[in-house]
Amino acid sequence: MGPGLHSNVRPEAMGDVPGVCAVPLTRAIVQYRAVHEMDLAGSRVSDIGMGLVMDGRYAAAAEVLDLGSGRLKVLDLSRELVILDWAYEPTHEHLQALLAADGEEGEARRYGFRMAMGVLGRVGFGPLTRPVLLRIGYRDVCRDFDLHEETSIRIVLGAGRVVRAHLDYDDCALVFRTAMHAPDRPFERAVMDAFPGAAVRRVDPSGPEASLRYRVAFELPGSVREVRSVVSEIRDGLAHLTARFEPDRFRAVAGLVQTFGARETLSGLEERELGGRDLAASALPFASAALH
Repeated sequence: MGPGLHSNVRPEAMGDVPGVCAVPLTRAIVQYRAVHEMDLAGSRVSDIGMGLVMDGRYAAAAEVLDLGSGRLKVLDLSRELVILDWAYEPTHEHLQALLAADGEEGEARRYGFRMAMGVLGRVGFGPLTRPVLLRIGYRDVCRDFDLHEETSIRIVLGAGRVVRAHLDYDDCALVFRTAMHAPDRPFERAVMDAFPGAAVRRVDPSGPEASLRYRVAFELPGSVREVRSVVSEIRDGLAHLTARFEPDRFRAVAGLVQTFGARETLSGLEERELGGRDLAASALPFASAALH
């Protein structure tokens, strides 16, 4: 277990390195990546890669509350770090009280996510916020397809042929990880048909234990609206693949999305970016190619 919020235990790692975290990071709102994570469990789909530093006295092991999942993580903040904003002391204390009352569920998670959306609205779109926005958008896609806690979408191509789609938030590229060592021509053709506007590249295995990967690279979005457009393209492309290889599952997913609508968490930020104008033209239909 990591140190508590008020622990006086000093981590040994880098604890005496001059200049490391000379200014306490407590109350900083940071954008973190996988390189910062010290928890072997890794990310969950509810994490958004943006957190409030609850106890940042020591950069080598700081407690950070992910503002999407409401989960406390122990991160190494001595690496290159993006600080997006700072929280007021009363806000920090209020979240501590919520965590003490209901843990990582309930009001603490809802309050944290409202804070995250407020920060993103104030900071606006930029290279520093783009990974967080893509992560929020992709978690909507994951939840449209699968109600699980993984940050990937699994597609079964056939007996013994399974691929998992992850999003590279920094490079805006969809990565299909496979267990295959030889090219799968039907899947390659299906990917190119599903993402006609993106650059598709096969990454050959680098060793005997490695397997094939396919990388679908999109143009880096330059606004919240373009982030939503990329997310819609990803959603429709994955729906196309699901319809091709898992038609029964696609019909179930498409029925739910048509009934309840696709998740569009970023719509409020786009509306603010556009000054409150109508967003109907920016919302692409779900799996339009697969439905016709």
